[in-house]
Amino acid sequence: MPFTDLREYKNTANYIKLGNHNIAYWTHLVNHNRGTEPVPSVLFVHGFPSAAWDWHSQWQFLQNEFKHNINLIAFDLLGFGLSDKPAPYSYSLIEQALIAEQLLTHLNINNCHIFAHDYGDSVAQALLYKFEKKQLSFDIASICYLNGGLFSESHRPLFTQKLLKSPLGPFMSKFMTKGSLKKSFAKIFGPATPPTTNDVDAIWTLINYNDGRLALHYLLNYIDERRIYRNAWVEAMQKSHVKQLFVNGVHDPISGKHMLEQFKSLIPNAEAIGVQLGHYPQLENPELINTLYLQFINSIVAE
Repeated sequence: MPFTDLREYKNTANYIKLGNHNIAYWTHLVNHNRGTEPVPSVLFVHGFPSAAWDWHSQWQFLQNEFKHNINLIAFDLLGFGLSDKPAPYSYSLIEQALIAEQLLTHLNINNCHIFAHDYGDSVAQALLYKFEKKQLSFDIASICYLNGGLFSESHRPLFTQKLLKSPLGPFMSKFMTKGSLKKSFAKIFGPATPPTTNDVDAIWTLINYNDGRLALHYLLNYIDERRIYRNAWVEAMQKSHVKQLFVNGVHDPISGKHMLEQFKSLIPNAEAIGVQLGHYPQLENPELINTLYLQFINSIVAE
């Protein structure tokens, strides 16, 4: 499934109604009737304000690397990409985690690795919390976090994000342009790895799909939710035996080097790697991220 082409992205999407909303998802699933050993499953959880398209390089890499020995699942979170974008709506990270859980149940996946970024990191934290409380319907084999607000006290939202979350949010959303998105991305990508025209065009198209700009300021409720659940989620990370890796683009002003240092301090038993990238490591240097993730997942599969 070639994520790099938005036409194919749309044409190959599957849809499932979860709750009252249609969720777009993509799969590469191994035939479980072949009598082989269980294969690893990877669930991709994207960030704000983009979509599962962000993972196109990692999807293709893992599919090629493992051939018929891996399950891959990606989906557009509610309010993002090709999924429904109700507005006004009270978006919740807890609901997003439930959607992920229901999707895996539908696909008969009972054990998976989670590969998350940005907003998706918080969804992964919510899932890990449920897993540690023995309230999750599947087992978590590992979590790899890319740049995201894992600790609310260290999260530094851009001024434009603060404006979107303010009473000016509806106005800001309505008059947002591709040019303003490009300027914001230029600030958060690494100095040597700026966003490509293709990156900006694709993400802008997906933001606007289904009048998505009207939902943007409602989605920013996640900033408050991170603060509310911070202690419970961090405690779950600290106590969990699930293997965790944080790959952090240190040039990210939102959740860069300062977030990496906080991770090392609070989650000392987990692995943390700083790379010379910005907020979107998987887009800025996919080859490096693919290599680091392959090393991580192979170390777990080999155990």
